[in-house]
Amino acid sequence: MDIRTAEYQDYERIAHLHATSWKTYYQDILRQDYLDDDVDEDRQLIWQTRLTNPPFNQHVLLIEDKTGLLGFICLFGNHDFEKGTIIETLHIKPSHRNQGLGKLLIQRALQWVEQFFPQSGIYLEVMEDNQQAVDFYDHIGCSHHLDRDWLSPCGTTIHEWVYTWESPNELAHALEESMPA
Repeated sequence: MDIRTAEYQDYERIAHLHATSWKTYYQDILRQDYLDDDVDEDRQLIWQTRLTNPPFNQHVLLIEDKTGLLGFICLFGNHDFEKGTIIETLHIKPSHRNQGLGKLLIQRALQWVEQFFPQSGIYLEVMEDNQQAVDFYDHIGCSHHLDRDWLSPCGTTIHEWVYTWESPNELAHALEESMPA
């Protein structure tokens, strides 16, 4: 298994996994016509744009094996003045879920945050109805602190929970505590 920084030529594989994940886990959250007709093209455009000329505070990591892309994480350092660095996206291939790959990607991403944004808090936003993600973040010992509404790409307003940690070390500790001995 290999973890590396994403490059421009990875955008199609990332977009495909992102769209597949949304189609799998966002049923009854995002509009079905968007998932059926638009999500693939939308994610292609997003990832091509993000990887064409990435901003200095963007960091995208991939986890791969000989079979291909297993997952990815995208962060934006010091994204919010009060909350800090956002874990904007984390997706694992459905066939490889519950194997610790999400935790592994977060741990590796936290090394980048610690290097470039050490005084930054960490946060992420999770759709309230995205139960598998809520369960994952609850499992690593965090709880939601703020609520917000997100205008999704399909035009619907979705209620989200915001999870926060005071520092990269606080999240790293939470991950270590949640791992079996």
